[in-house]
Amino acid sequence: MRKIMLLGFIILVTIILTYGLVLFIGVLGFLFAWILNFTLMMCVLTFTETLKSKFNSGYYKTKDWENKGKLYEKFGINLFRKLLVLVGWEKLNKKANPVKNDLESLLHLEYRTKQSELGHLIVFFIVLGFKIYVALRFTFVESVWLIILNIIFNVYPILLQRYNRPRIQRALALFRYKAEQSAV
Repeated sequence: MRKIMLLGFIILVTIILTYGLVLFIGVLGFLFAWILNFTLMMCVLTFTETLKSKFNSGYYKTKDWENKGKLYEKFGINLFRKLLVLVGWEKLNKKANPVKNDLESLLHLEYRTKQSELGHLIVFFIVLGFKIYVALRFTFVESVWLIILNIIFNVYPILLQRYNRPRIQRALALFRYKAEQSAV
């Protein structure tokens, strides 16, 4: 019950912050799109950290059409990864979540890919709603910053998690296999 109330409180705070943002900045322009994305990311991260889902849904399983990451490479995922290194995100992320060569670390890393993907997916749909509203209420051109930043801050991070997770899962399988072989 306490967890449900806390999740409800997080949603309420998110709504209040978003409403305040709309009141004070409006829904047009780069500044609104930038602050909206980061505000929602902060709130959704708090939500997913509190939720502590097991992420057992089939949605998180690698699909055949993903073609072992080749599809994501065609969409420029490696360029996006280089951009994350260039802006320092990878260093910051590795400092907060260091990767060690043990089963527990790999399992935690796999979990974080699912958590991150869910968070970016939620933010994507909320920003998409604002984009549609701005395009219909004003013009399509007025919604361009919402589109661009939604792609950079949400679509590519989702693709990156889907690109990385199968590699982590292969490392987990190899780690488990080696553990079984050494036990024999």
